Amino acid sequence: MTRIQKTVLILVALVALVIGLTAYRVLNTGQQVDTAALLDAGIVMLPQGRDVPDLTLTNQDGEPMTTAQLQGRWHLLFFGYTFCPDICPATLAELRQLQGMLPDETRQRMQAILVSVDPDRDTPEQLKMYLDYFKAGFIGLTGPLDDIQTLANAVGVPFIPADTSKDNYTVDHGGNLALIGPDGRLRGFIRAPLRTEKLAEQLPAVIGQDG
Repeated sequence: MTRIQKTVLILVALVALVIGLTAYRVLNTGQQVDTAALLDAGIVMLPQGRDVPDLTLTNQDGEPMTTAQLQGRWHLLFFGYTFCPDICPATLAELRQLQGMLPDETRQRMQAILVSVDPDRDTPEQLKMYLDYFKAGFIGLTGPLDDIQTLANAVGVPFIPADTSKDNYTVDHGGNLALIGPDGRLRGFIRAPLRTEKLAEQLPAVIGQDG
């Protein structure tokens, strides 16, 4: 993929985010939602939920997990990988910190998931070893690259597959989180970098919704 193609992909994702944000601000005028506070915390809610493709991936215990199983709780999907040198360990550490700042009720209604963008190296065993380090109850998912890319594109958090022929390759990806509601649909995003204190203040109201 050329640099121009990479730039276009990133711009498309940003435009989609801005459109969703603008629509949400317009449609929520007059409602008892502090949109400004949500935005200040990095939370962007969509005016309408978006369907998530029907896929089956594999969790860190080697068990199949379908996207239909995202129903019933709020899920934060982070697309990263265990060999990531910077964004991933920092984001997961911030998520662990955030969980410790949330009320028990909110924490019970929310599940963070690392979806690997490097399935060649991120086996279930590798994911389990990596996530166990954080001791935060995170779920890890891996599977066919095409399925992972389909999911990432569907929830508006695209990444650029790596050239796995190179030694010690890295994967170009962002730090935004996709927010999946209890209805199993994409409900919004949490923008990177994570603002843990402000998120701890605003997420209970969001997570408290039934979706």
